[in-house]
Amino acid sequence: CHPVPKPESRMEVCDLSPCPPRWKVTPSGPCSSSCGLGLAVQLVTCVQIHQGKEILLEERLCPVAEKPLTSVPCVIRMCSYEWSFSEWTECSTSCGNGIQTRQDFCLNPLTRKHVNPIFCRHFPKAIVVRGCSAGPCPEQALGTGSHGAELQTVTPAAHLTAAAAAKEARYKDLDLPLSAVPAVTQEQAKETSGGEEDTTKSNSPSFWMCFSSVSCRTGVCGNLFLNATGVINMTGVESSDCTVAIGRPLGEEITVSVLQSSLNCSAGEVVLFSGRMMWRTGCRKLPLSLINSRTNTLIVKQRVLVPGNGVILQYNSRTATKKYYQDCDKQLFGPQGEIENPVQLPDQREEVVCRTFINVAPRHRIAIRALSIDLGNESNHTHFNYVLVRDVSTMKTMVFRGKQQFFWQSTGSQAEIEFHE
Repeated sequence: CHPVPKPESRMEVCDLSPCPPRWKVTPSGPCSSSCGLGLAVQLVTCVQIHQGKEILLEERLCPVAEKPLTSVPCVIRMCSYEWSFSEWTECSTSCGNGIQTRQDFCLNPLTRKHVNPIFCRHFPKAIVVRGCSAGPCPEQALGTGSHGAELQTVTPAAHLTAAAAAKEARYKDLDLPLSAVPAVTQEQAKETSGGEEDTTKSNSPSFWMCFSSVSCRTGVCGNLFLNATGVINMTGVESSDCTVAIGRPLGEEITVSVLQSSLNCSAGEVVLFSGRMMWRTGCRKLPLSLINSRTNTLIVKQRVLVPGNGVILQYNSRTATKKYYQDCDKQLFGPQGEIENPVQLPDQREEVVCRTFINVAPRHRIAIRALSIDLGNESNHTHFNYVLVRDVSTMKTMVFRGKQQFFWQSTGSQAEIEFHE
């Protein structure tokens, strides 16, 4: 600036009156999701600058209409997997109230191919069942129409009485290990009497079902362990995949430690631990690991390339640190049992959706037959009144409505049932 004349220095009086109140936003906090769309919380305060200092004011002094959002969208990175859905089906009824369903798929967004649903189980999933209305039914059709389409029904020849159906469901020669029929299961899995069918009716909708398990194969692998503690030796097996399951009553959780491992990690041999609220896989440093199921069931699947390799596990059960179930939920283990709904709670709450968890030995499958369904009078029928059955291994659900009896079979050894209204 040397060639340019330098102005003279001088002081001028400035306005020292307080600035008007304004909103101040602090840097946002961490994103609520590690991948995909999430929310970041930011602190918004009302401040005023007075003589060069910032003064905190009450929020009512700042313009409410101009207040910034306290939560803003954020994306750290795209998720490696995501849920995808098919189109909604047509309404299940031609008139009146019904339901619509859609299939869910776990999708790899890079390849756009479907993958095993277990990769998406930790991501929130949108609904797959919703109510719909096809308009009012003609007056002449009242009282004769269906109250919703069944996704799968039994043939007319299979519409048996409750006693006959239960008798038919008593499978013989299931080849179950002794550990698969504990005392607690025998109390829950009551056999149906062969007498006359009970014709007494309840004022509230009710469902009566029986379930059975069908044997697939024998051997050390495929067993269900129901003791409070034990050691599971998965070494020396000939099959490349070996699966075992551990089950305890609701209110308990399972911890597993690896006592010994001969897996060849560099060759891809691995052990998978999965439950309703956890999923973990590993190979290296397994003897130093402690796995917590967080619920009362745990499945251990071992994949080996060299026959004879494997792990030796020790498991223990204890009281759960957090409650993961509702008071009306039930846990059933194989080989057979009965399910009745509604469940009367001590405080007579009826708005709770009651669930029944069924776990059998991994080498077995589950069959559920509705023996008796009483949905009450015509005025009680709504599109919220249905039975939902979930196949846990594929995470697919089926919904059954109306008065027809139904028959359902699983693809894996775990199933869940929800009774809505």
